[in-house]
Formats: sequence, C-alpha cells, structure tokens
Amino acid sequence: MTITAQQVKALREKTGVGMMDCKTALNETGGDMEAAVDWLRKKGLSKAAKKADRVAAEGLVGAVDAGPRAALVEVNSETDFVARNDTFQALVKSVAELAVGAGGDVEKLKAMPFPGTGRNVGEEVTEAVATIGENLALRRTAELGVEDGVVATYLHNAVAPGLGKLGVLVALQSTGDKDKLNELGRKIAMHVAAVNPLALNADELPADAVERERSVYAEQARASGKPDQIVEKMVEGRMRKFYEEVCLLKQTFVVNQDQTVEQAVKEAESDVGAPITVTGFVRYALGEGIEREESDFAAEVAAAAGV
Repeated sequence: MTITAQQVKALREKTGVGMMDCKTALNETGGDMEAAVDWLRKKGLSKAAKKADRVAAEGLVGAVDAGPRAALVEVNSETDFVARNDTFQALVKSVAELAVGAGGDVEKLKAMPFPGTGRNVGEEVTEAVATIGENLALRRTAELGVEDGVVATYLHNAVAPGLGKLGVLVALQSTGDKDKLNELGRKIAMHVAAVNPLALNADELPADAVERERSVYAEQARASGKPDQIVEKMVEGRMRKFYEEVCLLKQTFVVNQDQTVEQAVKEAESDVGAPITVTGFVRYALGEGIEREESDFAAEVAAAAGV
C-alpha cells in the first residue's frame, strides 16, 4: 500500500521520531498508526510515544502582549514539578510569543515554524517530551486585538514573567492614554480572574444557557400559583438578576463594590481622555475541563515496595 505524507507527518507529531523512521514503521505495519507507534517503541526509537496516553493536566498558561494584540496559550504537562522546569518554561514562553498571529487557531499555531529548529511548533512540543520526560500537550490558544487601544494581560499564581496558572486577556478599544487604559484593563482582568463571567454581555451568552435559566425560573414562578402576566414579570426580574451575575459588564466590580464593571469603565473615560469600549475577554484556568486520573497513592507506594 502507499503511505501518504500526511500519515508520516501525523506519526512524527505523535512520536517525535524522524520522518524516514516513521515511513518505515508505517510500511512495516501496513499503515496502521497504533501498530506503527508500537513498532517504533519496540525498536527503541520512540520516547514520546510511551508517554502519549498519560493525562497531562498540569503545566502553564503563557501570556504575551504586542501593543494592540495579545495572546494566551495553555501547554500541559503531567506534573506541577515540570511546570517549574526552566526548559519547559522557555518552551511555553516561545510558543506564547508565536501565538500572536495565530488568530486563536491552535492547529495554525502548531504548524508555525519554531525558530532555530527546522521544526514546527507541534513538532517542537513533541521533541520536548523526550527531553523533559513527560507527556506534553499544546492544548489551546486565544488571541484578542483592537484597532486602537490595548489588550491588557493578567496572570494569577505567576511562576515567572508571562507564565502562570490562570491567564486573562481584556481588550479595550479607545484612542485615550494607553498607560491608563492598560491599568484599567489589568484591573478588569483581575476581576475576570476572580469572578469568571460567562460572557461580556447578555447578547453573547449561549442561547441554550439563557433558555435553561428561563425555563427553571418559569417553572418556579408557576409553582407560586400567580397569574400568567405576573409569572412573566417574575421571570424577567430573575433573568435580569442572572445577567448581573454572569455578564462581565453588569457584574459588581471587585475593585470597587459600589460600581458595576460597566460603570467603572464609564467613569474612567474622563481620566483616559476618550470613550472606552470593552470589546472582549478570555480567561484560561490551567487544566479546566480535563478529566484527571484518580490515583491510590498508598497502593502505588505498596506496589513500588513490592508489597
């Protein structure tokens, strides 16, 4: 059978092994990807393949800003110990810098050339598996930009400049003073980190989430036995409260509990010297949504001791 270049590329990204060895492995196994991985392992050629199935839920979030644009990346490792490794930190920083220009497309980012290596970003991450000794994964990336203004960044639990466990971007469109805009944006980003809003405003909330809340409130209101017109008013009142709880601009600002975020932005316009529009935000919490393996530490110790 004919082995395609796409098959060879996919096996290389999965194992970190050279192109010719990957082609040989696929030829030897009739193009079966998993069998090819095993063939490489048996030959002692693939270090990365041995680790490919391990859960990587630790790691770092990297942030970088470039004037009116900024990007986030999440690169996962198996243990928090690796997140403190200088080699791993340098890798995440480099990937974050390249992410400004990927437009939030992780596959595009993986395909971008990694400087000074002759490899692309995805291949460089795979290469690092063998060097660092754990499964690694470039999980996701996001990018925000404005025509005029700033995209502020904030990293919580920072372990080094531009690296942390939780990263936030906030985009502010304005012709005003950029330093003051960035200060405001950082405060809003800290708010986003703490409160975790679902959307910028009600229009950006997922339709299914809105409908689910409305359905629950309607059922509760009908149970009161009130007339339909009263039920409708009760539902609308509860929905307004829901929007205040989950929409960034309507939330109570953690920096000043007497204001909403929207009011704080409006007040800042006189200091900045121009109107301000919050155009978007992104929040990455390390490992969120990844199903972690449960381990029995006592059993692991006993097994290691031969008990």
